Amino acid sequence: MKTQSIDTDKNAERVLIFLLRSQSFSKKLLQVLSFSQTAMQLSKRAFSRSNKDLDIDQLKLLFIKYHYGEDLAEKVRKCMDKINNT
Repeated sequence: MKTQSIDTDKNAERVLIFLLRSQSFSKKLLQVLSFSQTAMQLSKRAFSRSNKDLDIDQLKLLFIKYHYGEDLAEKVRKCMDKINNT
């Protein structure tokens, strides 16, 4: 087996791969969801820190724009405007 990581010992990598393969599907899914949630939280924190002048709604729209595209961000903004104006 070719080592996938340049800084990990072959035996350690083999054990890690074995442990990952032996996990149940639900445990793997929970781990992926946890990683995704952490990545989103870190991204939102970075947006907040670099855009201190924006309020929470503006930060949410900026997050959507960068991660899902400007078209979706515009649709969400319009929905938010409708909700706030009723």
